[in-house]
Amino acid sequence: MNAALAAAPVPRYCIGIDLGTTHCALAWVDLAASDGETTRHGVLDIPQLTGPGSIEPLPLLASFVYLPHDSELAAGDLALPWAGEPDFAVGEMARTRGAQTPIRLVSSAKSWLCHPGVDRRAAILPSDAPPEVARISPLDASARYLAHLRSAWDAAHPDAPFNAQEVVITIPASFDPAARELTAEAARAAGYVNLTLLEEPQAALYSWIQASSGQWRKQVRPGEIILVIDVGGGTSDFSLIAVLEREGNLELHRVAVGDHILLGGDNMDLMLAHVVARKLSGEGKALDPWQMRALTYACRSAKESLLGNADLEVQPIIVPSRGAKLIGGSVRTELTQAEVRSALLDGFFPEVDAAARPVNRARGGLTQLGLPYAQDAGVTRHLAALLGRQAGATAELEGFAGPANADASFLHPTAVLFNGGVFKSDLLAGRTLATLNGWLQAEGAAPARALAGADMDLAVARGAAYYGYVRRGRGVRIRGGTARAYYVAVESSMPAIPGFEPPIQALCVAPFGMEEGVEAELLVQEFGLVVGEPMHLRFFGSSVRRQDALGTLLDFWQPDELQALGEIQATLPAEGRPAGEVVQVRLRAVATDTGTLALTAVATQGGERWKVEFDVRGGGQEA
Repeated sequence: MNAALAAAPVPRYCIGIDLGTTHCALAWVDLAASDGETTRHGVLDIPQLTGPGSIEPLPLLASFVYLPHDSELAAGDLALPWAGEPDFAVGEMARTRGAQTPIRLVSSAKSWLCHPGVDRRAAILPSDAPPEVARISPLDASARYLAHLRSAWDAAHPDAPFNAQEVVITIPASFDPAARELTAEAARAAGYVNLTLLEEPQAALYSWIQASSGQWRKQVRPGEIILVIDVGGGTSDFSLIAVLEREGNLELHRVAVGDHILLGGDNMDLMLAHVVARKLSGEGKALDPWQMRALTYACRSAKESLLGNADLEVQPIIVPSRGAKLIGGSVRTELTQAEVRSALLDGFFPEVDAAARPVNRARGGLTQLGLPYAQDAGVTRHLAALLGRQAGATAELEGFAGPANADASFLHPTAVLFNGGVFKSDLLAGRTLATLNGWLQAEGAAPARALAGADMDLAVARGAAYYGYVRRGRGVRIRGGTARAYYVAVESSMPAIPGFEPPIQALCVAPFGMEEGVEAELLVQEFGLVVGEPMHLRFFGSSVRRQDALGTLLDFWQPDELQALGEIQATLPAEGRPAGEVVQVRLRAVATDTGTLALTAVATQGGERWKVEFDVRGGGQEA
């Protein structure tokens, strides 16, 4: 157990928060009433505005902020039970009212939070709002959701205040350290004190373990590979978890995660909106950009209804007008079951072979400011790419008893856990499993089975709460450490050559699987650090270079082995030295409890310390 945890007073509850792209949820585990793998747990119904002056408790908080016009609502319409009246709405009212006035709706804040191409502390949302509409930052929007959840908990549990509990917030497994740090910053801005971050696919698996009440050991065997596929509103997230046997006990070990893929229900809603818009265009009805946004939100509701009820053949859609006579000027149309099935199955879950890979088209020289969505919408192609890259992931995994197949072109999962709102549709889950099993059959492997019992909406929050319980030495923990190896660029020392920049090497500062809280120091190598003037630090990550030890210095790597994680621009304080001096330093790296990576340079003469973290602004954070 972590020493800090052991010294801290034991809270009454472990709280898990799913900070989702389209919905948030809060679950809890009662520590006082739980023992071993049997827990007392539940989900908080979250009071929220569902209309002006109307408050209802709902299991999910819609991840939307609505920024009304000053004269749009009456006094008291935005009042909440636990505070004064804010000038914005969060939750269900924000979602429904924003569908009618999309230029005042902040959505997909989580996706913007991990977008390296923008200043995520700047007021940029709604991204296409006209100048007269106030804007907020992705950080601020995320903090507002988290603050609402904290207040809802405190209102329901006056004897167990939120900040006295253990709190776990979930993030995509593919979030890089910068996005993780910004999530933690949003939580701190919302007043959170005790905080840990957990990857969403792991949380989904924790929820499955918790729900089994210890029976999970009878459902999986040593040597199996569990594939967690989480497709939510904004992202597609994949994780691979091996089942090991060590000293007679079953263990779960996370062996790989996928890339960060902005591909989910939002993309599907947009595609359906274009399907409907083409149909309207054939009828001589054109929609302006404002109406297209409103149509997208309407298609989301229609999609959920049609996928949730296979007997429902058609769902009416009304696209409002901007005019004063909203109803009279509205455009009426419909979305059919056949259109949804064709668009989603063929467009997002195509039947491809295991050798398929995502297709990236050449981008134009100019592009609108927006989210870096995946260029290829095929979830199954992204899945094939991950499994292909990880073909040898279990080769040297101690305690893994799975079959060794040197001829396999991809890592063979034996079980699949589906998660995310998209997979509430059995149609989409079935297509994904059938495609995967086609790949396995082609290589002579047994088909994978779906693990039953997942709660697509609440599993991540439930699993996060259970993880807080597990961190206190109870229940079953998934091992694995960092999902990538991390590297910092080191500029080579060489004579100046006109027209050529010095080549760089990549120094491994955090090996694959480095456990949180561990501090690693490079004892042998010494480097020069520029202080007192602007400098750049480049970082890389790799999900395939598993054998690189701390201090490995790479002179060459294949293009697909290392991925750039961004560049930090910083001026480290000179600490009394001349500006521009190159100080001889040793490096230390720490994988923190929140999943960030802190790199500290310690002067070999004088002992000064400079700390640089993966920061979200592209600017370093020094200490």
